[in-house]
Amino acid sequence: MKENKVGTYSFVAEPFHVDFTGRLFMGVLGNHLLNCAGFHATERGFGMAELNESNYTWVLSRLAIELEEMPAQYEEFSVDTWVENVYRLFTDRNFAIYGKDGKVYGYARSVWAMINMDTRKPADLLSLHGGRIVDYIDSDKPCPIEKPGRIKVGNGMPVRSIDIYYNDIDINGHVNSIRYMEHVLDLFPKDWYENHVIRRFEMAYVAESYFGDALSLFREDNGDGTFDIEVRKNVGGDNPEGEVVCRSKIKFDNK
Repeated sequence: MKENKVGTYSFVAEPFHVDFTGRLFMGVLGNHLLNCAGFHATERGFGMAELNESNYTWVLSRLAIELEEMPAQYEEFSVDTWVENVYRLFTDRNFAIYGKDGKVYGYARSVWAMINMDTRKPADLLSLHGGRIVDYIDSDKPCPIEKPGRIKVGNGMPVRSIDIYYNDIDINGHVNSIRYMEHVLDLFPKDWYENHVIRRFEMAYVAESYFGDALSLFREDNGDGTFDIEVRKNVGGDNPEGEVVCRSKIKFDNK
């Protein structure tokens, strides 16, 4: 039972999944993590397909990724994922990213909620399948990074506006979680990435956005290698401040 609590999934850093430095894109790594969460949940009876039959779905609320190094082109790596805690309305899921011979690339923490697909309101996780989800909690496996924190953009300046198109929309009909990550990372120029590496990346998802919405991205430089970013939709007109859809915090180190 103990071994069944942790899922392990293998990957290769394909050439079309790495950036110009030859390292895996953060968005691709994020997508792998979310896929692992899906695989792990499906194998234990809590996957999207099964939930959809009862008109429920998982939604990602928070994600924090902290890295020592990013896998390089053609490198094989694996992702462990497990549930650390289950509460009535949300669950904590962790990840560990390993290379060959047990090399640790980094860790990630995430927070998920289950919602009714019609009302968009959270469901009671402890009542689903008689509360069987708690059987898969592993609170002993270490994940030695801080939990996702509160992100607040104070004096952020508008940096870019983006219209939402076909490639942004996922099967749920709203902007894909990873696309927000990619839009945020595109706020920094190529030469920035030539001289800096991402040490920690956080996302906090607040609301959904849809095809036809316009996103405005605000960035605040904290002066210590960290940036706070806020994404709002439909700024202007009758709603000059717009509506916050997500926030991000990025910590860079010099190469």
